[in-house]
Order: sequence, then structure tokens, then C-alpha cells
Amino acid sequence: MGDRSTLSAMRFTAILFLAAAAAAQPALARDVAIDAPAGRMGESAATVARQAGTSIVVADPVLANRRVPPVRGRLSVETAVRRLARAAGGRAVKVGTNAWRIEPGQAAVSPASRASAGTAAVSPGASPKPPPEDIVVIGSKRDAALADYPGQVTIVRGDSLAFGGAGGTEKLAQRVPTLTSTHLGSGRNKLFIRGIADSSFTGPTQSTVGQYFGDLRLSYNAPDPDLRLSDLDRVEVLEGPQGTLYGAGSLGGIVRIVPNAPEAGHTEASAMLGGSATRHGGFGGDASAMLNLPLAEDSVALRVNLDAESQAGYIDKPLLGREDVNRTDILGGRAALRVEAGGGWTVDLIGIGQTTRGADSQYADRGGPPLTRAARVEEGFAADYLQGQLVVAGEIGTVRFRSSTGLARQELEERYDATLEDGPERIFVQANDTEMIANETRLWQPLEGQFGWLVGTSYVKNSTTLTRTLGLPDLLSAATGVENKVEEITLYGEASLRLAEGLVANAGGRLTYSWLGGDGEDIAMASLTEADVRQLAEATASRRESVFLPSVSLVASPFEETSLFFRYQEGFRPGGLAVSGELVSRFRNDHIATMEFGGRHGVPGRGPFDIAASVSFTRWQDIQADFIDGSGLPSTANIGNGRIWSASVTGGIAVTEGLRLAAGATFNDSRVDEPDLFLLASGRVSQVPNIAEFAGRLGVEYSREIGRNLVLTAEGWAHYVGKSRLGVGPELGELQGDYLDTGLIARIGDEALGVTFSVTNLADVTGNRFALGTPFAIGRDQITPLQPRTVRIGIDATF
Repeated sequence: MGDRSTLSAMRFTAILFLAAAAAAQPALARDVAIDAPAGRMGESAATVARQAGTSIVVADPVLANRRVPPVRGRLSVETAVRRLARAAGGRAVKVGTNAWRIEPGQAAVSPASRASAGTAAVSPGASPKPPPEDIVVIGSKRDAALADYPGQVTIVRGDSLAFGGAGGTEKLAQRVPTLTSTHLGSGRNKLFIRGIADSSFTGPTQSTVGQYFGDLRLSYNAPDPDLRLSDLDRVEVLEGPQGTLYGAGSLGGIVRIVPNAPEAGHTEASAMLGGSATRHGGFGGDASAMLNLPLAEDSVALRVNLDAESQAGYIDKPLLGREDVNRTDILGGRAALRVEAGGGWTVDLIGIGQTTRGADSQYADRGGPPLTRAARVEEGFAADYLQGQLVVAGEIGTVRFRSSTGLARQELEERYDATLEDGPERIFVQANDTEMIANETRLWQPLEGQFGWLVGTSYVKNSTTLTRTLGLPDLLSAATGVENKVEEITLYGEASLRLAEGLVANAGGRLTYSWLGGDGEDIAMASLTEADVRQLAEATASRRESVFLPSVSLVASPFEETSLFFRYQEGFRPGGLAVSGELVSRFRNDHIATMEFGGRHGVPGRGPFDIAASVSFTRWQDIQADFIDGSGLPSTANIGNGRIWSASVTGGIAVTEGLRLAAGATFNDSRVDEPDLFLLASGRVSQVPNIAEFAGRLGVEYSREIGRNLVLTAEGWAHYVGKSRLGVGPELGELQGDYLDTGLIARIGDEALGVTFSVTNLADVTGNRFALGTPFAIGRDQITPLQPRTVRIGIDATF
């Protein structure tokens, strides 16, 4: 009752705050919203002219064919035209009250003279770098300018993630202090943002972080597929609940992957190749390739990416006489076909696929010899992911339209050591198979002057089957599993009103209607009592749920490049079925409400100085989390209600031309203050699992010209992760964390060809990223160490 009162009070406070701001200020208009994608300058000029309501003439054919970056933001007509002209190395001349001509001028700064980190190293006499375009938060689904976005967002450029070789989610976590992972292994991890974390296992619950490729989620209640982050425009990490725009499974935030789109009329190819050596381990390698191929001039283009990686093993199993057992091989790629249908409309066909094979486990014994595991069985895993998308986008006057439809399939099989003390070798095999159909369709009008809006619908149908076997390695018997089915239909909307110059109010809501079902798998029905049968029928009965998620926010810009924001947002995850001994049981949906205050100044990676900070308070009802049941198997239940205080700060400073420092830190104070009765006796339920109270990152970015057309670019970082607990209850109460991860990457070359050198885990720290290897070995002091010091040398080329 008290928790519902707290939620009602938070909602009332948020609405009252927004209403007071709306009543206090009149509405005023501002500049025009410009969104011209990268491409040939002549095409960009036509787009800018149409959106700005002006006339732009480009008579010089050489100038018109030059490639230019995107021109985006809320800009005056003059600013937009001059920015476009400078990007192409030309100059803008006003030839009438509402007409412009772009003429040849000085050459633009070569891309090779720009630092990878966003700063520029320009030799004396070179033309100045054109001012960067305004940052647009694509994850807002309304193309909101960063200055108008009410929340904490980290935007990591795609070329930064591919710097020194394409990697997976771990490369993103190295750059975002608030993003953490369970570190079970590639293709089987769960991600967490801020203090919102739940489960250690890849069971039936949804992750608290929504992962998206474009507009469509990668999965519903399956682990992170750990796709290779190559050939991307950017990855956006939106912190805090995103229920209004993204619905179920976005309690802690979302990770949105934005790929580079196929470009018509432009042929391009690139490749990267690298080899690595791991201390205490073996050798590895990686390769990536991209081809952009126009199939019909200015109308059809194909873009293909291929990625392969072999990660060296470094864990030994002396009882098996094997060394470096945990080698992981990854092969993936994607293909996108874009058709320019005319009138600003595009049709995209996208295919994504990746296969991951882990030869054995990557955990070790805490008290044994370093990087060894006293196991007598092999514990490999296999993960496969496939998704296909059809995306239709365009404009209807000033209104924008986008519809994405996708099919996804994800399969994960894991082997765990289930050997009892002084007993024969046993293996526990768990297979998690997921199929999903999803559609996201929306209409929106960006905030242009006084008013902006968004309305959308989504549909998701997902089925996940969790099957288990247990026994001797060559004689496995079926154990109880579970199937979960969910079907969701959603209507959502959001509106923005510019109350005054530099003051924007936002309000929205999402109504979701869900059908939930499922069944037990491989249940020994003959051994069930009449009471067991009734309990099973009640647990697996189909049911319906409806959820409404409101949101309100306010953004004020009292000074240039300075924004302050207030935000209230809610999120939820639907309930489901979990294995409970020889039966299955039902767990309820959980619900989260967050109130957040924050601010930022400057643009990350640009200008002399930038900083962003926020403080949030969260109430979490009916928390879904994992525990070990009476039979020693992992299960899921609602463990109670909790509250979380979270604070984060990030910033950067340009020390000299070409040298920039960046830092970030996050603090979380999480408590399960109203635990369920069945967990009270177990102890250690007060802390929300898997989240460190403190984490911090320090980074350095450097760029300098060292010769004709040669640039030295380097990045270094140190990332500290504090202590946390594995889970709830005494079996999962082990401490983890309290380690420092470090790395350095350097590249010498020009735009077309370069050589990279990198070292990760510079201090060769063992650490303990995750205190779990197998749930059957609780009490054996397991650790998941960092990959030992690894040196990589690579080469990259663009054609």
C-alpha cells in the first residue's frame, strides 16, 4: 500500500511540475529543423532548400558531386546553407531575399587530418574545419536535438567502436560507465544500466535493458546476442526507464544500434585485419570487410558487412590435461538493400546473422592456481542469431513516417558442470530457443518552432522455450523446462511544446495490452499428485495484462550550449513462467517509476569543455530476480519492492589541440526494502544484485599529424568497477567486482590505409568480473577473470 502511495505521489509531483512550468511562460518560435543526410552536395543542397523553404543553386558539377556529412539541427537558413558550403569546400553567396548560390572555394579539410576522437589536427595554412552539425538523438524517435532531449544519453560514434578492430558489447561498456554486463560469455550475457539489475542467468525474464537495431528490438527475453559493432553510424545509450517510447524491457534504459545506410551512386569498400596474442593464453585474430555497391544510379544500393573473430583462450583445466580451453569463435555479418523510391521515400531490406561458439567455460577457481578450473567435464556453449527487417520511411509534407517489420530467431545452448562433491561427473545442459515477430510504425513531426508530436503503434509476438537435461555426460535425462509466450499490441504518443525561448515541455503515454501464456516442458506427469496437477494448471493458464506508462519532462536552456532537465518516466516487464522444482510457477510483472534531474553543458567530444550530470530516484515494485531453488537449480520469482538512488557525471576537456581528456563516474545506492516473505529467511536480500555502488572511467584521446598525409591517433582508458553481489539469497551472495580494466589503441596512417597497435588489460589484472560459472558449484568460490594482457596488431584500408 505504501509503495502504491509513493508511486502516486511521484506521478502527481511530475505532472504538477510540468503544469507549473507551462503556466509560467508564453510560447515562442525558433529556427527551422534541418535533416539532410550524408551524400553528394547537390542532393544535400536540394534537401536543405526544400526543408528551409529557400532556393539553392550549385552550378559547378565538381562541387555538386563532392561528398558532405549530414546537416542536421534546428538552424537558421543562413547557418544551414553556409555549413553545407563549407563542408564541400565552397562558399555561400546570397543572391536574393530568399535565394543562395554555392560557389567553389578553398578545399575542405581532409578527413585524414581529423582526429578519431572528434578533435582536429590541422597543419598551418590548411583551411579551417567546418563547424560540426548539431547532434540529433535518434533514440528519441522524434529526431530531437540534443539540447532539447530530456535525459542522459551517451552517443558513441561507430568509427570509435571499430577503432583497433571491430568488437562486441564489451567495447561499448568500456566507454559507458553506467553500462555493465554479467560476463557469462559472448552471446549469453545480460546487460544492465545504472542500478537497475536483476538476474544472473539466461532464464525466462526479460533483460532490464532494451537492445535495438534501428527501430526493432533484437530480442524480447533472450540474452545479448553480442553483435559485432562494425560499420555503424553510432550507438546510443539512453539511461533510465524508456517505457513510453520503447515499452516492456526498458527499465534501466536502451542500447540502440544505428547502422550506416547503403548509399546510392557511391562505390566504397573497406577492410580490417588483425592478429593478437594473450598472456597466459594463445593467439587470436579478427577480420572485417564492408562493401557499398550501387545497383542502379541514384536509386538502389547494397551494403554488406562480414566479421570474423577468434578470441584466444586463457583458462586451464589440469584435470582434463587441457590448456587455454575457453577459445571463442564468432562469425557474423549483415546485408542491407536500399531502394530510393522517389519523393524522399526509401525501402530497406536488412538481414543480420551471427554464430558464436565457445569451446569451454571462462571462469576459474578463486582459491586455486591462477586462471585454472578444477573441473572434469567440458562446458562449451553455442549461440546463433538471425533477424530480417523490412523498413519503409518517407515524408508526407512536414510529417515523417517510418514502419519497421522484423522476424528474429535466437538459439543458445549452454553446458554447466553439475558434478557433486566426491561424485561422478555430471553435466547440466540448458537450451533457450526464441522466435519473435515485431512491427513498429510511427508518424512524427519534429519540434519546429512551437510544437512537435509523435504517435505510433507496435506489435510483438514472442515465444521462448527453455529445455534442460541433467546427468552423466553420455547419459543425459530430461529435466523440467518451461515455455513462455507473449503477444503485445501497443499505442503510444508524445508531444512537445516550446513554452518560451529555451524552454520545452514534453508529455506522453503508452498503453500496452498483453496476452501471456506458456506451459511446462518435460514434466514427469505420472509422478504428480492431484494437487500438483491443479497447481500446474493454474500456473500455466492464459492471462491478460494491460499497462499504461505515462511520462512528463521539462528542458530549459538558460545559456548557450547549456540544458537543464526534469524527467518522470515509468517502465515494466510482463510476468511469466519459471521452473520451480519439478513444476513451473508464475511470476508477476514488475514496474518501475523514476524521477530524474540533470543537466549538461557543451557537446561531448567538441569544444573546449563539456559536462553532463544527473540524479535519479527509482521505486521498483515486484522485482523479478533469480535465486537457487530447493533442488539446486536456478529459478525466478518476485523478490519484493525496492528503491534506487543513482547519480552519474561525465565530461571532457580539450587540453591542447589534438589532446582531449574524458571522465565519467556513476554511484548507485540500491535496496530491496520490502522483501517477499519467502526470501526473508535466506538473508542477503537487501542489495539489488549485479550493480556496483561505484564505477568510473578516465579516457584520453590524442591526434597529431606526423608527416605528409599521416596522422597519429590514440585512445587510452582506465575503467574501474566497484564491488557488487552476484544475486539474492546466501547461495548467490558472493562478492564480485572491485577491478580496474585498462587499454590503449594507436593508429598511424591516412584516410585510405593505416596500421593499428593495441594493448588491453595493461596491468594484467586478474579481477573478478562475475562470481558465477555454474549454479551447481555455489560455495566453491568461482571467479570470472578479465582476459589477460592482450596485444593486437592490425591493418585497415578503405577503397
